[in-house]
Amino acid sequence: MKITLIRTDRESGKETLTNYEPNVLIERIKKETKTKDITGLRTMLRYSSPENRAEYIHIDKIPRVYPSVEYGKTREGEKRMRRYNGVVMLEVNKLAGPSEAELLKSQAKLLPQTWAAFTGSSGQSLKIWVKFALPDGSLPAKEEEITAFHAHAYRMAVQCYQPMLTFPITLKQPSPTRSCRMTLDPAPYYNPEAMPFCLEQPLGMPGEQTFRQHQLAEENPLLRMNPGYETSHTFTLLFETALDKAFNEMENWKRDDDLQPLLVCLADHCFKAGIPEEETIRQILIHYYRQADEQTVRTTIHNLYRESKGFGKKSPLVPEQETSLRLEEFMERRYEFRFNTVINNLEYRQRDSIHFYFKPVDQRVQSSIALDALQEGIQAWDRDIKRYLSSNRIPLYNPIEEYLYNVGQWDGKQRIQALANLVPCNNPHWQELFYRWFLNMVAHWRGLDKLHSNSTSPLLIGAQGYRKSTFCRLLLPPELRFGYTDSLDFKSKRDAEMYLGRFLLINLDEFDQINVNQQGFLKHLLQKPVANLRKPYGSSIQEMRRYASFIGTSNQKDLLTDPSGSRRFICVEVTAPINTNVTINYRQLYAEALRAISKGERYWFDDADEAILRESNKEFEQMSSVEQLFHCYFHSPEKGEEGEYLSPMQILEYLHTKAREIKLTGSSANTFGRTLRKLELEHKKTNKGVVYRVVRM
Repeated sequence: MKITLIRTDRESGKETLTNYEPNVLIERIKKETKTKDITGLRTMLRYSSPENRAEYIHIDKIPRVYPSVEYGKTREGEKRMRRYNGVVMLEVNKLAGPSEAELLKSQAKLLPQTWAAFTGSSGQSLKIWVKFALPDGSLPAKEEEITAFHAHAYRMAVQCYQPMLTFPITLKQPSPTRSCRMTLDPAPYYNPEAMPFCLEQPLGMPGEQTFRQHQLAEENPLLRMNPGYETSHTFTLLFETALDKAFNEMENWKRDDDLQPLLVCLADHCFKAGIPEEETIRQILIHYYRQADEQTVRTTIHNLYRESKGFGKKSPLVPEQETSLRLEEFMERRYEFRFNTVINNLEYRQRDSIHFYFKPVDQRVQSSIALDALQEGIQAWDRDIKRYLSSNRIPLYNPIEEYLYNVGQWDGKQRIQALANLVPCNNPHWQELFYRWFLNMVAHWRGLDKLHSNSTSPLLIGAQGYRKSTFCRLLLPPELRFGYTDSLDFKSKRDAEMYLGRFLLINLDEFDQINVNQQGFLKHLLQKPVANLRKPYGSSIQEMRRYASFIGTSNQKDLLTDPSGSRRFICVEVTAPINTNVTINYRQLYAEALRAISKGERYWFDDADEAILRESNKEFEQMSSVEQLFHCYFHSPEKGEEGEYLSPMQILEYLHTKAREIKLTGSSANTFGRTLRKLELEHKKTNKGVVYRVVRM
């Protein structure tokens, strides 16, 4: 087992990877480096408030430690997981100082499964490393098994350690790739002989039964409003309501009158509302700073607070105000909501629980929230819950923008073209065309071009078992794979248009199954920059932003049926199975695309690209029966041949004499005319229409 340290250069994004034996790493933790970067970080944190902390300028010099996995590098220099260590990291944050960290360290080492415990890089946290293993002493090797095993192990570790610790464990999403900064602790706890917890390999991720942190049940809601309403904001609201009541009782009082009668009435209402004495004085001095003498105000309020009884027993708020405030505080404290603007759905997760992933809010969830509110004594109806959830109190969330914003700086290594090279083919233009298409896809996710769409689509053509669909799915990172689909129903045009704003990548799987009658609607979808739709139960038509780009797969080679040519597809014949067993650094992959777009690199296909597409797609075009018959009886004049000029209908009439099943209609003549133009026959326009120069065989 080895522990990986990774240092990332802030400007270049280059990663430096080092593996250490556990005992060597523990020895490194005991001593500070010459540059004393960790000491500098702790000094900055000590003299800055939690609300206003600047970024430490040397933070990139402090490497990140990955206890759960050992990383290595491929020949191409990509980071990949070598093996899983079976180590779960627990964190206890917001400690007052070293004394509390030492107390927790002594408590954690009581369990024989504690492998290591040490103070975090901030000096205000403790990291606890706990070992886990399968019943036979081994560890899972497949990525899916590792993810599920680690999630169950994290839950077990929290349940075992929380009752022993004085302070609550900071619950974080369990991931084998979770890391912490390199730290300094002169006396870390390290037990190389720690016994691992035994855990059967789970079949899936943990279910709904959760561990919850114990929360102090403070009777005064003003003291437990974090997160939620800030105390100062609530006091201000209570004071303003108390002032309004005082004005109603003293109808004839004006600002220039004696302040003493108002102070007496106002202090009574503030006392009954539960506003602390000092807060009442502060609010009065803010409102009447010109005519209020501070010492007089302090003496008056102090005497009235001393002789009054029933502090906080009578709220100045009307019942509706109090219910609204308590409901909002309850919602902010117990849950975290967001409105996903891509899938157009409200999502939630519970705070301070093992529920790390957001889930949709359905009627069952709303009813549970209403019952939870009633159990806390909040007299809220179902309509109050729904009103809150459909209001501007819920922040908007765009997962695409969130992901692209956090990809980081590009390290300069070309990964998009390397991704294209995974597809074995003989097309010399494939790499460059795929690169252009990929930039186009990301640019439209960013909303950079609202007049055009990413109307060009790669088509992977090859035998079954060549992993074409798997490659299409690999183009999206795991965080965005909710936006992938390979099911597009052409029969429901409204749903198909809604897919343009709901999905990021649409795979036209088995492209050859799209019949000729559906080709026109497909072209409409490919070139449609926005969708104007009326949402279900809506009364107005709204413009929906398009995110979708298209890609396709097929086992048949002759699949392009458009007689006017097919410049909207990048057809490539896959000559061997695609290597999909690769580790893709998705953040750097998309960082490269964003960097190219920000530098102004062209992400659209120009005339030269389209000429290449038309030429390379010829071998994939499907030849109609009429076109095949044309080649049997006509050809383009060669050098020295005169030929004759015939209209499409005249040529069809001649072919009709050879094959009676050919239809002689205006529509068939128009379609055949587009076919003749695609064959690049010499033509001219006459008073009888367009005629083509051909030679009869």
